[in-house]
Amino acid sequence: MNSTPDPRFRSEQSSADHAATQQALSETMAPLIDAHIHLDSYDASRQQVILSGLAQAEVAGVITVSMHLDSARRNLRLAGQYPSLVHPAFGFHPEQPIPASNEVDELLAWMERHAGEMVAVGEVGLPYYTRKEAKETGRPFDDRPYVELLERFLAFARDHGKPVVLHAVYEDADTACDLLERYRIRRAHFHWFKGSPDTVERMAKRGYYVSFTPDIVYEEEIQELARAYPADRVMSETDGPWPFEGPFAGQMTHPRMTAAVAEAWSRIQGLSLREARELLYMNAKRFYGI
Repeated sequence: MNSTPDPRFRSEQSSADHAATQQALSETMAPLIDAHIHLDSYDASRQQVILSGLAQAEVAGVITVSMHLDSARRNLRLAGQYPSLVHPAFGFHPEQPIPASNEVDELLAWMERHAGEMVAVGEVGLPYYTRKEAKETGRPFDDRPYVELLERFLAFARDHGKPVVLHAVYEDADTACDLLERYRIRRAHFHWFKGSPDTVERMAKRGYYVSFTPDIVYEEEIQELARAYPADRVMSETDGPWPFEGPFAGQMTHPRMTAAVAEAWSRIQGLSLREARELLYMNAKRFYGI
């Protein structure tokens, strides 16, 4: 009688063992939180794919940030449909033309009415890439309206005790830090941040948070920041539907990609994956109060 094990059986057994191991790990590791996504910017079918797949992807929640008033309204509706998963932030993204004064008033009045339903003011900030493009093409660009608009949102955040989600990179981060100090705001989240070592040190000393997108897997600049920034003030994000390169090329950006962020960050920090996921999870919960 042939006693050699059937290779097909070994393969099936190996697959079963791997699945059991992965299940055991998922039961003992903290879930994931996508701390910055533009959920309302996906079409309805992709929103459904994302939201119906969060549990399987071990994602406990997403912070969905807004571009403008219509975007904020859409995010509020999504939060109403998925209250335990979707946590909305309301604001005006700075990489677009400044709205008319009455439009800003309308947005802030709407935010006032829905202050209890928002976890943060965001996305707000300064127009680094718009300004850069204007300079490269020889067009004039005036920063002042953007600074004044950001100040109005910071005043709102201060008056309502809300954290702020910031789009402010490179030299704009220093301006944002100045304004945060002026308005005495300590809870600030610089998403997808890039900046000088001096700015990084300043932000860390003030207790501000940063978050890493999937490009931490392949971008040296982001990996350097991940090495330097205090581990108790970092989060994971996707900034979806923004697409990524490297191993994510051609894929729809999904909150499950925060698992790859956690894995890359764990290696950079010399932590176990379990420790890294616990830190990222608790940091996001603490910052956003979710």
